[in-house]
Amino acid sequence: MPLNNLAATEGSRRNFLKVSGLMGVAAAFSAGIAACSSPDSAGAGAASAAAGTGTIEAGISYALSTGFDPMTSSGATPFAANLHIFEGLVDLHPATREPYLALAAAEPKEVDETTWEVKLRSGATFHNGDDVTVDDVVYSFERVLDPKNASLFAQFVPFIKSVKAKGEDTVVFNLEYAFPLFATRISVVKIVPKKIASKDQAGFDAKPIGSGPYQLVSATKDDKIVFKKFDDYNGKYPAGAADMTWYLLSDAAARVTAAESGRVAAIEDVPYLDVDRLDSKITVKSVQSFGLLFLMFNCTKAPFDKKEVRQALHYGMDTESIIKTALLGNAKPATSYVQDTHPQYVEADTVYGYDQSKAESLLKEAGVNKLEFELLTTDTSWVKDVAPLILESWNKIPGVKVTLRSLQSGALYDENVDSGKFSVVAAPGDPSVFGNDMDLLLSWFYRGDVWPKNRFRWNKTAEYKAVQKKLDEAATAEDEAKAEAAWSEVINILAEEAPLYPIFHRQLPTAWDEDKLEGFEPLPTTGVSFLGVTPTA
Repeated sequence: MPLNNLAATEGSRRNFLKVSGLMGVAAAFSAGIAACSSPDSAGAGAASAAAGTGTIEAGISYALSTGFDPMTSSGATPFAANLHIFEGLVDLHPATREPYLALAAAEPKEVDETTWEVKLRSGATFHNGDDVTVDDVVYSFERVLDPKNASLFAQFVPFIKSVKAKGEDTVVFNLEYAFPLFATRISVVKIVPKKIASKDQAGFDAKPIGSGPYQLVSATKDDKIVFKKFDDYNGKYPAGAADMTWYLLSDAAARVTAAESGRVAAIEDVPYLDVDRLDSKITVKSVQSFGLLFLMFNCTKAPFDKKEVRQALHYGMDTESIIKTALLGNAKPATSYVQDTHPQYVEADTVYGYDQSKAESLLKEAGVNKLEFELLTTDTSWVKDVAPLILESWNKIPGVKVTLRSLQSGALYDENVDSGKFSVVAAPGDPSVFGNDMDLLLSWFYRGDVWPKNRFRWNKTAEYKAVQKKLDEAATAEDEAKAEAAWSEVINILAEEAPLYPIFHRQLPTAWDEDKLEGFEPLPTTGVSFLGVTPTA
């Protein structure tokens, strides 16, 4: 890159980081590099890991719906587990969302606009004792980028053209185009051992091996996940406990009882009805999140292929009443794709307030006089509280008759959604676990094949193509105004078309016993994290 272009390039980068809500994060990242990458830091980590004793036990809300391979795993529970099992080159702290060096030894180096280099942390090993090598890093990115693998995370890194090894400790990334968020976005790809993952992907999915502070010991569906400390971990967040057990308690009452009785030190997803009672005994904190309940339609199935029908069902929900009754006010009706506390929030041109007469007129406009279908939902406790109230609203619309079926997440998607055997789904989602910038949040549901092609089946529409164009414009925008304008257009298209669109954004209540855990923080996302947490009792 010519020297006289450096200032302009850095100005563009700073503008983009600002509009993406990551300027502060990027500054924190740079400020922490020396501490994270020094030899003394690695030594301190190893010493702390050796000192980790005691047990951490927790109650988890979501079932074990997928395996653990970070190339394909999307379930809330395995994803939370993977935060402890795997590392990226860079990772985002689950609670603060600030980036830190994981397997990278130093901040990713921008060689020019489309070339970056990352040096690996010295002495990093996988749980089986093998060294983490540059070949493992190259393989980990290439398997995600390979279309044959249908990775859920490919849509987050479309800017990567190639990944090559440079010597024994450096990886070179060549980009399709300049992408200012490269240094943090690469956190979505976790590094796996090539020798094992390439030999038996199904086996690796069930019994993962990473380089993180905890090793997976066992995982039993609908029962528990057991971890143990990885003694040879030398990174930033060594295991604070000798072992850790997560009980899979999808039943809300069982989770609360486990917390009250002291069986577990922390639980996620505290039922709203139990917050006050539990708060009188241990600590409970609610954090506003992007986490949403969305309404998703099979857009190739009549009459849901008509946007008027999709809009009618949104207008036909008394969302304010549903939030007040089922969630005790702990959510906000969606007025955009993201919650109103998000850095890039802009109110959509279409906002779905409760309007039964408008719902009736839209159905009439679509030529629908009689509408009967089954609403499918997950069996998550708070969703089960909300779903009957959605039906109550819809069944008040003349000519509309809706029934309900709740399923475990795996059954919902594997047997109904992915096979096309559904009409309408109401389900939770939270891609903010991967990152919080608008590009990433929109890409999760609206890029790639997984959701728009294989789930809500909207990928052949002109509106879908317009969304792709605008997402590309925003990702490569040189200034704040252009990126914001493109994202706003995307949000307005999605709000009007509503192939998959939020009903509301939740507050997430988490409970923990401060007398048993040191350093624990509730997350603004689904799941729990015990990175940097030690048991005290």
